[in-house]
Amino acid sequence: MEEDIAATKEAANCRGTLLSSATTEEDTAVVGCCGRGRRRVLAVEWDALMLSSFALEQQLHTARQELSHALYQHDAACRVIARLKKERDEARALLALAERQIPASMAGAAPAAVVSNGKRATEDEIGPGGKKIRPGINPVMIEELTECNTMLSAQRKKRQVAPTLAPIDTIERYTQISSHPLHKTNKPGILCMDIHPSKDIIATGGIDTNAVLFYRPSGQILCTLTGHSKKITSLKFVPRDELVITGSADKTVRIWQGNEDGNYNSIHTLNDHNAEVEAVTVHATQKYFVTASKDNTWGFYDISTGSCLSQVGEASGLEGYTSASFHPDGLILGTGTTEAIVKIWDVKTQTNVAKFEGHVGPVMAMSFSENGYFLATAALDGVKLWDLRKLRNFRTISPYDPDTPTNSVEFDFSGSYLAVAGSDTRVYQVANVKLEWNHVKTLPDLSGTGKVTNVKFGADAKYIAVGSMDRNLRIFGLPGDDQMDDAKPSEE
Repeated sequence: MEEDIAATKEAANCRGTLLSSATTEEDTAVVGCCGRGRRRVLAVEWDALMLSSFALEQQLHTARQELSHALYQHDAACRVIARLKKERDEARALLALAERQIPASMAGAAPAAVVSNGKRATEDEIGPGGKKIRPGINPVMIEELTECNTMLSAQRKKRQVAPTLAPIDTIERYTQISSHPLHKTNKPGILCMDIHPSKDIIATGGIDTNAVLFYRPSGQILCTLTGHSKKITSLKFVPRDELVITGSADKTVRIWQGNEDGNYNSIHTLNDHNAEVEAVTVHATQKYFVTASKDNTWGFYDISTGSCLSQVGEASGLEGYTSASFHPDGLILGTGTTEAIVKIWDVKTQTNVAKFEGHVGPVMAMSFSENGYFLATAALDGVKLWDLRKLRNFRTISPYDPDTPTNSVEFDFSGSYLAVAGSDTRVYQVANVKLEWNHVKTLPDLSGTGKVTNVKFGADAKYIAVGSMDRNLRIFGLPGDDQMDDAKPSEE
């Protein structure tokens, strides 16, 4: 019996051991299977990550190649643009040089690129907003203007008053020594005047639409320029090429070329303004000139071709220009307006750099002193003197009553005297900003009109030419200095 019980316990222990052993092996098998699965998942994820990284590297490489190619193309384009700009500027410079070298004898023939009114055909091209396209002032011209400025500034510092300048006591004794009827009787009135600096020829422009060239020493009329349809408002000599430029109320500007026989022919008629041309002023190089109009624009021209290089301002009826003058050095331009404002312009950039206010009525005339420091402007309230160094008005000369406008103002070439014209003509001694400008002489208006329109100093202030609303040009000086002879001016 006991043997049976012992055998039964031994059998039970063996089954327990076998069961325990079987359970441990099964668990191990399950755990091993799970580990292998996780490793497989991790391997798949790693492979996907590596493939994604590889794809990104390929995309980055491609983007770098495309960027490098684009940068190369941009650099090449910049080089091409720079080369083309250089070639364009060189071509413009050569063209300008070639145009200036055209002989004067060819000036009367219109070149193929010029239409009958004297303007380039390309100027008729209309840009956005209906405005004519202008070629502009190119770098070669700007360099030329700058060189002229540098040279004249240096000369001014060394320049002294000529010993032949008429002294104050001589001007105090000036009286009328001659009077010359130059214009038509049915439309009397001299509106503008200029004096040739070396030939003693006086040009006058009148209400009768004519300009007259008068040789003072002989008292002879050399020629009459006819062609404008309305009064001539401004004119200037261009001594270098024996030209005369006239501006008119007919909205045109004409360039006249002198011939060997003493006559002048109109070689260019410029129609760039749509209102009266009120002023013409010539640059110190004698290669360029500016016109100012009541259409509120001013134009910069090449004299040799008669082409408008730049037209500044917007045409309007609100404000117009009534006067204009180049500074002696040529890099700034002064203009007077109908709204009593004086504007100062940078010629190189054609930008307004200063405004002088304070006048009453349109600014009818202006004159820069040859010392380069002073500007005199004339309007209804008299003459204002401006210091260009400090941009301020330092003196006002009011010679007439409030209802009498000052029509003309003029410094002599030496900068020693200032002439003012209105109901008469008055001469002042030029001083500085602090000292008084003394009244030297009053020349009465002998025309009977009570309106003197122009005054100009002759060489060394040896005489004063006066124009008024009758048809006579009057010369004031010392009796005995009006040595008239029949000789005409010599050719230079």
